[in-house]
Amino acid sequence: MPGFNVNAARAQRLEALGCAWTFTLDDDTFELPTELGRGTARKLRDLDDNDVDGLLQLLFGERQFARFERHDITMQDIAAILEAYGKETGLGLGED
Repeated sequence: MPGFNVNAARAQRLEALGCAWTFTLDDDTFELPTELGRGTARKLRDLDDNDVDGLLQLLFGERQFARFERHDITMQDIAAILEAYGKETGLGLGED
């Protein structure tokens, strides 16, 4: 009997979610990954709990983060983005 096939499970998740989760802010569209590699997860774990910019930089990458920083955005906006992202991808970032 074959065991659990990680590649098949990943393909199924990516088919359901796509490779990126998107949101729009002031007519600008941003993408966040629906899957996080172990290296990224390790870097996230090493961040201070209050390092919102560090979290966003890791998720966006340098180019998108630079674009994101140009927007006037509140902490409540960021919390709403992370909550929606967590619910839709199952990643649960920004939660206690």
